[in-house]
Amino acid sequence: MRIVFDCRYTRIGRHDGISRYTASLVTELGRLHDVTMLVSDRAQLDMLPELPWSLVSSPTSAREPLVARQVNRLRPDVVFTPMQTMGSLGRRYRLVKTVHDLIYYRNRTPPRDLPAFVRGLWRLYHLAWWPQRALLNRADAVVAVSHTTAALIAEHRLTSRPVHVVPNAPVVPEGLTVGARTAPAKKTLVYMGSFMPYKNVETLAQATELLPGYELHLMSRVTDAQRERLVAAAPGAALVFHDGASDEEYFSTLLEATALVTSSLDEGFGIPVVEAMSVGTPVVVSDIPIFREIGGDAALYADARDPAGFAAAVRSLEAPGEWGERSRVGIQQAGRYTWAGSAAALLDVLREVVGKADAAPAAS
Repeated sequence: MRIVFDCRYTRIGRHDGISRYTASLVTELGRLHDVTMLVSDRAQLDMLPELPWSLVSSPTSAREPLVARQVNRLRPDVVFTPMQTMGSLGRRYRLVKTVHDLIYYRNRTPPRDLPAFVRGLWRLYHLAWWPQRALLNRADAVVAVSHTTAALIAEHRLTSRPVHVVPNAPVVPEGLTVGARTAPAKKTLVYMGSFMPYKNVETLAQATELLPGYELHLMSRVTDAQRERLVAAAPGAALVFHDGASDEEYFSTLLEATALVTSSLDEGFGIPVVEAMSVGTPVVVSDIPIFREIGGDAALYADARDPAGFAAAVRSLEAPGEWGERSRVGIQQAGRYTWAGSAAALLDVLREVVGKADAAPAAS
């Protein structure tokens, strides 16, 4: 079976969520089976494992609808892409696409790092369900990163193709081995994520204002406007802006913290939540279905719009033995998610799709 893995969404210099999903999954899949990576910039190879690769056009180029003509030259049996937008016109192979979330149907502000014309197309794409249906139904199977996303795909009848779950997993820096602990080193809270409106970071700032003696460490890059908005929302809060922490700085801060916190209104998975649990740091999260799925009984939950509820959940960690117990069960919960397990699940999907090739010809 000849597998081609679309790695063109890999960031240069530093991963985002989809980029990390790509790099982590292809690394583990490459340990299980021969894989050829697709890249659109040789600089992406610095963020990817040492596997065979081929250079094709960018996923944001005007050539994307016909990218299959370039991929056909590799004669793959199956292509896996970590997005749903890969062009498929004229393909001569099986195709598996990925849906991470449906966030932008409810929150239509596109990521700010996309080119202006792509942001415009992004907005149009999310005005109706039919473009998503058309793209997904051109695949042979669909992967979702969580059972929550898979359920939403079914609820909105987005595809007639089989949907499989291949989840995200934590990525912990090499050499960092941490077990359950009994108490935090500092009264600090950690937020890792963007500052887009649906992330609802204002609730975290306002909760911190209700927690004298606590600091909220915001790890991601932040614009001046975003910083000013958060300071204005909670002028009495102790906010520490790291403005783009390295992985080492992030995990160092996480290991000292009382909790990782997130008040997001919507997510497809929640990698920081699983990362925190994996190193024994408790998590306080908004009470939404995806966090119930990945946090289980280990997480503490609060209403996304309730700063007082978040503050109360943090304070509950001060009860005798509570922090240590949350640390212990968090490690157990995070152990359900590994990239090796996700790669094995993906390989099963690819084998199933290729195994059906004789029964039904590939779509074109």
